[in-house]
Amino acid sequence: MLVVVGSKNPAKLIAVRNVFEGYDCEIAGADIPSGVRNQPMSDEETIKGAVNRAEAALLIQDAQIGIGLEGGVEVTESGLYLCNWGALAADGLETVIAGGARIPLPPEVASRLLDGEELGPVMDEYAGKRNIRKNEGAVGIFTNGKVNRGEMFSHVMNLLLGQYEYRMKNGASR
Repeated sequence: MLVVVGSKNPAKLIAVRNVFEGYDCEIAGADIPSGVRNQPMSDEETIKGAVNRAEAALLIQDAQIGIGLEGGVEVTESGLYLCNWGALAADGLETVIAGGARIPLPPEVASRLLDGEELGPVMDEYAGKRNIRKNEGAVGIFTNGKVNRGEMFSHVMNLLLGQYEYRMKNGASR
């Protein structure tokens, strides 16, 4: 079985590989645009990006499953929160969606995102590191390394794969 991830981001690929460990499948990454802003600013926009990537990944030749994983932020009354969503697309099934952990962003980071900047470059500058989005992610910085971006997306992937397996076992379709 070929599982195509709508990204080549190492943190996302690691999450998918970890969750599909033990399955007879090949995992491939593909550069698929999310179809949303580089910095999704709501749950709805982040979900849309994940679904767009998953459904486009499924269309890649020989793919049986398409995966989309998307990070974004959500504005709430108590501040700006990291959010992450995933989608799993497979022939004959309604696209499966799941969301994951949320943590608040500090005001100095949140204000820059609200002014139109993207989280990845802001975090690189904030933490004095490079390519945080491909490694521990903002969640890794703000949880003192207790949870990294790959683990955060692994949680979402477990939710997606579990729903997919349930639907396959119980004959649920569109």
